[in-house]
Amino acid sequence: MRELVWGEGGVNLGQENIMPTIAADPLIEALAKTVGKAEIVGGKIRHLMPTGGKPSYAALKIAASLLLHSETLPEGIAFGDNAGFLCDLPDRKSFSPDAAFYVGPPLEMGFLPQPPVFAVEVRSENDYGRVAEIAIAAKIADYLAAGTRCVWDVDLLNEEVRKYTTDNPITPQIFRRGERADAGETVTDWSIEVNSLWPPIR
Repeated sequence: MRELVWGEGGVNLGQENIMPTIAADPLIEALAKTVGKAEIVGGKIRHLMPTGGKPSYAALKIAASLLLHSETLPEGIAFGDNAGFLCDLPDRKSFSPDAAFYVGPPLEMGFLPQPPVFAVEVRSENDYGRVAEIAIAAKIADYLAAGTRCVWDVDLLNEEVRKYTTDNPITPQIFRRGERADAGETVTDWSIEVNSLWPPIR
């Protein structure tokens, strides 16, 4: 049976092979039946709290912009909040970013079989303080270790978008109001105005 082989960036190499499958995992099966947003971390299903108004708006704005732009590209698909992406790290088996850009095997009804190339995490009101900062840093490190090339930490309170990449995993590039934030070469020719991440006052 002829299958697609996906190389770096999800490029079809046109070789004979069998598409890798994800072994049956009770936790993954349980995650698929979990109500609400959740991830597999530390061998357990970790539920994620619903977000408030401003973070939800920012996440949707980014996802909508990615979706429109993705339709102009030869490959890649944009996702909004709550999509499940599987990974194979020692202490993590899935991600559920607030927005994402995915390049990889064709979509099925189940979870995405690998992490997105670009992931967006928008901070909620509880994502501040020492414990939260440690958790956010650990999650960003997990993304990059799993194969995500670019991760945004969107901080609405401090009015910053921090971009972490595989080349700069520790010291982020920071975008502020009045600037355009981008994902570098991970999402070709795409950027969004930082100012647009806040809802209009009506």
